[in-house]
Amino acid sequence: MAARILLLPLLLSLLASQCGAAGSRRAGDAVKFDFSPFLIEYRSGLVKRLMGTDVVAASADPRTGVTSRDVVIDSANNVTARLYLPSFRSSARSPVLVYFHGGAFVVESAFTPIYHAYLNALAARAGVVAVSVNYRLAPEHPLPAAYDDSWSALKWVLSSAAAGSDPWLSRYGDLDRLFLAGDSAGGNIAHNLALRAGQEGLDGGARIKGVALLDPYFQGRSPVGADPGYLQSAARTWSFICAGRYPINHPYADPLVLPAASWQQLGCSRVLVTVSERDRLSPWQRAYYAALKGSGWPGQAELYETPGEGHVYFLTKLGTPQALAEMAKVVAFINRD
Repeated sequence: MAARILLLPLLLSLLASQCGAAGSRRAGDAVKFDFSPFLIEYRSGLVKRLMGTDVVAASADPRTGVTSRDVVIDSANNVTARLYLPSFRSSARSPVLVYFHGGAFVVESAFTPIYHAYLNALAARAGVVAVSVNYRLAPEHPLPAAYDDSWSALKWVLSSAAAGSDPWLSRYGDLDRLFLAGDSAGGNIAHNLALRAGQEGLDGGARIKGVALLDPYFQGRSPVGADPGYLQSAARTWSFICAGRYPINHPYADPLVLPAASWQQLGCSRVLVTVSERDRLSPWQRAYYAALKGSGWPGQAELYETPGEGHVYFLTKLGTPQALAEMAKVVAFINRD
């Protein structure tokens, strides 16, 4: 109960930052950046988010049998997470999945209905202890804030499991089966964290077994098949997300610029890349898979494609045959020896 009371001010702060003060916009306040359908930023500093601001409470989910609860990771930076524990636990420990939500780095959270539903379903089907990370959003906190917050969350998972400070992670989690996953921007985060883990190492000698990149948010200059008209828009929005700190051909956005030696440092044993046929980002996603396969990286890379669907369709079409088939692929990827 004390932890929930402590978390409440942070959730309220998150909601205030995400939703903005709708009544605070002054007459004549000009638009500074229109990032529809996600948000609009005004010259007064007001950020009006147009989606991804609803939240649902942690709970015991009757449909999946999964129980969730919220934790504070870094109160100074409002970094929090929602943990998920499946009901069909055995004496054996379960894989630990650290998940990063999407939303173009500017909307959504670990507490929105679509991510709560998705993580309930994934935790139940894969039998994992899942940690859904709530990182700070741009433009109030431009990149690299999301990367730094997510790295802090990964370190928290490792330390909490080792020290016994989180009962679910320490009692049920198997850090020898540690996985990262994320959709869209979250997939971008998962890749960049795996790269950092390979370069810097993880606390206690921990290793990431696998990374699932679900329709990941990668962009760049000219992969085969990319829409030329989209490239200019992509460069503008990327600059908005990072406050101009990194060009669109920076490795954060475009891993294709990495030399083979950097790909070889990717700190995991296997990678799954999913692609939706109608996703405008699909050229970069396929090129990512090809570059990883051709880099000399010693791990196993898999590509899974869904025909006829758009970007991260599986979040809003969770019960459809296509979404269920894709989740089955992710579950098999996690549970394969």
